[in-house]
Amino acid sequence: MEISSSSSKTHFVLVHGLCHGAWCWYRVATSLRAAGHRVTALDMAACGAHPARVDEVASFEEYSRPLLDAVAAAAPETEEERLVLVGHSHGGLSLALAMERFPKKVAAAVFVAAAMPCAGKHMGVTTEEFMRGTAPEGLLMDCKMVAINNSQGAGVAIHLGPNFLAHKYYQQSPAEDLALAKMLVRPGNQFMDDQVMKDQGLLTNGNYGSVKKVYVIAKDDSSSTEEMQRWMVAMSPGTDVEEIAGSDHAVMSSRPKELCDILIKIANKYE
Repeated sequence: MEISSSSSKTHFVLVHGLCHGAWCWYRVATSLRAAGHRVTALDMAACGAHPARVDEVASFEEYSRPLLDAVAAAAPETEEERLVLVGHSHGGLSLALAMERFPKKVAAAVFVAAAMPCAGKHMGVTTEEFMRGTAPEGLLMDCKMVAINNSQGAGVAIHLGPNFLAHKYYQQSPAEDLALAKMLVRPGNQFMDDQVMKDQGLLTNGNYGSVKKVYVIAKDDSSSTEEMQRWMVAMSPGTDVEEIAGSDHAVMSSRPKELCDILIKIANKYE
């Protein structure tokens, strides 16, 4: 976890996607701090520099604990600190859980080419739709499934392959960012069979639905299509939409300036 302090009222909390870590935000975090904002980039459990192994994390709640703890520890809404949560890809589901638990501490939630569930449906519906629409096309390429066993029983994690990263994730990003990802990605668990993912009553209109949402569409994403991204927006009426042209799935690598500009605009709107 990386934390930087300033007197700004806006505190950005950045959450990575599947198999990634806080490291993937280095470009955006640097720009936000240079603009005078406070930034916390988190490692979810068994990701990035977090010490746990993937088979030691038994639930999605435990996986998301670093975010839940960070939001719980933040100052109340009435004080100086205002949280803007930013989630990429699978990280959007952790955002949703934190929004449901602590709606009054979050000024806005930004879903960057991310899984964005809706109130009244189980959180796993976004991943199910993604897999249903892309699996027949062989999207996962050289990704490997890794058998794991924890206190909840047998399961499977995914390890992103180098060809997948190059052609479906970072194809428009700098070569240095692709090289970094190949060195630092770890096996990730989607927790599809987790109770939190299957609970249709978990996300409520009164909590999750009350937090302002902004969806950032990566228009040239080869991993999650623009159609899929707009489908999630349509399920949550009232969500603001921003678009970034020429961005691959790793928006923070391929279009960091554009993403940073959008985040600062959101901060100014909701401070």
